[in-house]
Amino acid sequence: MDGLWLQSLLLADSTVRLATPLVFCALAGLLSERAGIVNIALEGKMLGGAFAAASAAAVSGSAWVGLLAGIGFACALALVLGFATITHRGEQVVSGVAINIVVAGLGPTLADAWFGQAGRIPLPGGARFAPIDLPGAVELAGVPVLGPFYAEVVSGHNLLVYLAVLAVPTIAWIVAKTRFGLRLRAVGENPEAVDTAGVRVEGMRYRALLLAGVLCGLAGAYLSIAQNAGFIRDMTAGKGFLALAALIFGKWRPVPAVLACLLFAFADAAQVRLQGTPLPLVGTVPTQAIQALPYLLTILLLAGFVGRAVAPRSLGRPYVKDR
Repeated sequence: MDGLWLQSLLLADSTVRLATPLVFCALAGLLSERAGIVNIALEGKMLGGAFAAASAAAVSGSAWVGLLAGIGFACALALVLGFATITHRGEQVVSGVAINIVVAGLGPTLADAWFGQAGRIPLPGGARFAPIDLPGAVELAGVPVLGPFYAEVVSGHNLLVYLAVLAVPTIAWIVAKTRFGLRLRAVGENPEAVDTAGVRVEGMRYRALLLAGVLCGLAGAYLSIAQNAGFIRDMTAGKGFLALAALIFGKWRPVPAVLACLLFAFADAAQVRLQGTPLPLVGTVPTQAIQALPYLLTILLLAGFVGRAVAPRSLGRPYVKDR
């Protein structure tokens, strides 16, 4: 196999793996923000899901138990956010930032108290989701172009990667084609009209937050019990904010937001391979500059396109029912 083609396949494979938590979080943000709730807490819910998933998997020895724990904890954080912003009409950005701060400190503290590993949670063997070899991957590997692409890029991922792929058309269909999606979009645009039609705005927003919690839990579990083998401090590394940036760049639409996630993941995968590699006319770029590539790309995209993105009209505005 040609060396350049092999490197391209490996880069595409890394892009898919790195995009998975971004896709989950971007879809979570899509659901909540389409309902009118600013979801700055994507980062905290993903980090909390990673901590809970790793804790439960380490104790039980089962990745499935860890997955359920991660989803459950992220949903609990979503309910806390809903209680603060929907029931008590608190400031949504401040509430989300508070959740991020609490989880960032609580996870490592509890991990150190429970496992005594300086804030880390290592997993025992068999307590994480293993890669899945799809049918025909070995047999088709020798077929030019398509065979290596199927074997290297399509096959060999864990279950949560394939769930993320299925989640994209599923969420897009729910938002665009179902009664729930119609009401969800209406709540984010004109909650007064939805309330007049007999639909409870608060109930719709809580349901949107719970679905977002499920997706954030999947993202967190992927980080700690699928992509990696345990939990470490701040392992999300700003991925929740990158997903939020992708959502804004995608103008609160599922497919463009996912494409933005793939772009950010590609930049992240590329920076790993560019570290220490001499570039034409430039030479060796400092490692710190290469590591900042995904975040610089985020800033440039938002600076160029955020002014053209039109958010849901009621985003960030608590709904107060007229008596």
